[in-house]
Amino acid sequence: MDFLDATYLGLSAVAGGLARGLAGGLPEGWRMRLEAAPCEDLPPGRWLWVHAVSVGELLVAEGLVARLRDRGHRLHLTTGTPAGMALLARRLPILDAGTGLLSGSAFPFDDLEGLRAWRQARPGLYLALETELWPGLMRALEEDGIPRALVNGRLTSKSLRNPFARAAARRFNAVAARDAESAVGFRALGSPRVEVAGNLKADLPAPAPLHGGWSGLLAAWSGDPILVAGNTVEGEESMVIALWRKLGEARPGLRLILAPRQPRRFGEVAGLLEGLPFRRASDPWPEDQGPWADTSVLLLDTLGELSRAYGEGTLALVGGGWAWSGGHNPLEPLRFGVPTLIGPGYRNFEDLVKPLLGRSALRVVEPGELPMEVGNLLGRVPLRGAGRPDPALDLLMGATDRVLGVLDPLLPAPFRMS
Repeated sequence: MDFLDATYLGLSAVAGGLARGLAGGLPEGWRMRLEAAPCEDLPPGRWLWVHAVSVGELLVAEGLVARLRDRGHRLHLTTGTPAGMALLARRLPILDAGTGLLSGSAFPFDDLEGLRAWRQARPGLYLALETELWPGLMRALEEDGIPRALVNGRLTSKSLRNPFARAAARRFNAVAARDAESAVGFRALGSPRVEVAGNLKADLPAPAPLHGGWSGLLAAWSGDPILVAGNTVEGEESMVIALWRKLGEARPGLRLILAPRQPRRFGEVAGLLEGLPFRRASDPWPEDQGPWADTSVLLLDTLGELSRAYGEGTLALVGGGWAWSGGHNPLEPLRFGVPTLIGPGYRNFEDLVKPLLGRSALRVVEPGELPMEVGNLLGRVPLRGAGRPDPALDLLMGATDRVLGVLDPLLPAPFRMS
C-alpha cells in the first residue's frame, strides 16, 4: 500500500465513522449512501455494477444499459444523489422491459465499511460513467480481481490536479474516453488502456412518450409558438422569463415551457413565475384543454420529460451556457429538427457543439443578443420542428458500438442467453 492509498483509507475511515455517528442529522444524500446495499439476488461474478452519479449520467447510460440488457447481462445501477434515485425509481421498470435483469440502489460510501457488502456480492465488472473516480472502491475492486472500466470518460482540470483521482484512474482496466483531450488526460493520470470512443450523449435513446395529460396542452397551444427552455441554471430562469415577456408584447400567443436543471430549485423558480399564468407539471393535469388556453407557461418540474418535450417546441433554448460555462446537451432538441440556441459557455460539450456549428440548426448566442435572435427566428421557422433528426447529427453517432468494443474483453458471460 502506497502513501496515497494509506492517506485516503485513513481519511475515508474518519469521515465514514463521523457520518455514521451523525447519520440522523445528515442530509438525505448522505443518509442514502450510508445505507446503500446491493440486492440479495445478484449472482456472484455474473452481474455488472453500473454507476452513474446523478440524473444526467443516468440518462446518458440508458442506451448502453439497454444494449447490455439485450445481450442477457444482469445489471445493477447505482446513483449518488436523491434526484438520481427519484429518476432511477421511475425509469428502472421501463429499462428492465420485463426481463428481470435490472435493479438499482444508492451508491455506497467510499470507505471499508460502506464497501463491505458490495465486495461480498462480487460484481463481474464495475462500470462507471464520465468522471466517477473513487479511490477506495477502485483499490478494493483491484484487490478482489474484479475488472474496472470507465465509459464516456471525461476529465476536468481539477481532476488532473487531484492526487486521489490519479490513484483511482491508474486502476481502471479500460477507459472509453469521449474525446481526444480527455484521453490524453487519462493517460497522464496513469490509466493503462485508453481509447477514444466518442460521446454517448450523441447516441440518445428514443425518449419515452409524454403522458396522456399533454394532449390537452398540445391541443390548446397548437396554433401558438412554443419556446422550450431546458436545463436552465440559476440566473438563467429570470433571463428566460424576461425574454418571454418582452417577446410576448409583439406575440401575445407565445408560450413557454421552462425546465430547470436542478430539482432542488423547482420551488425557487415557481416563485419567479408568481403572478404569471403558469402551471406546474407536478400538479394534477386538467382532463381537457380548457384550462391550458389560459395558461402561458408550463414549469416542467418533473424528471424524464424534457427530452421529449423539446420536440413540441418552435425554438429551444438549452441552458447552462449563459450563467455558467459548462453548458448542457443541445442534441436533445436538435434530433427533432427544432432550431436550438445555446450560450457561449459550452465547455462540457465542445466535442458535440463544434462539429455542428454552421451545418445544423444550432446557434451560439450571447445573452444580450437573445431578444433579437429569438424574435427573428420566431418569424421565420415553422411552429413545430420537422420531426426528424438533423442530418448533421449522424457525424457524431456510433459511440455506443465503440464503447461496447472497449468493454467486450472485460464482460463476464451473460447471465441469461439472449
